Amino acid sequence: MSSNVVYAIVKAGGRQEKVAVGDVVVVDRLAAGTGSTVQLPALLLVDGEKVTTDAAALAAVTVTAEVVRDEKGPKIDILKYKNKTGYRKRQGHRQKLTRLKVTGIQ
Repeated sequence: MSSNVVYAIVKAGGRQEKVAVGDVVVVDRLAAGTGSTVQLPALLLVDGEKVTTDAAALAAVTVTAEVVRDEKGPKIDILKYKNKTGYRKRQGHRQKLTRLKVTGIQ
């Protein structure tokens, strides 16, 4: 493993994602337009052999990402059925997502 690897674990949409510069990640929908930049809070930073987990040091770390586009996730079919009663209910869901491209980790 190379010693100059730089990546961060960020919190995005209630989940944690491992990101490096140039990565494209899909997170829950953000209220930002296409082409705008967003900052994601870092939870862990790895810079070569140095691992940073201290909250005070991570407050100075900024992970910036550019909004590529808004999109929808795959269709999920929800079927409810009760035997011998004639009860059937069909519902669908598509999660709203945002595709981000990580542009910098400082």
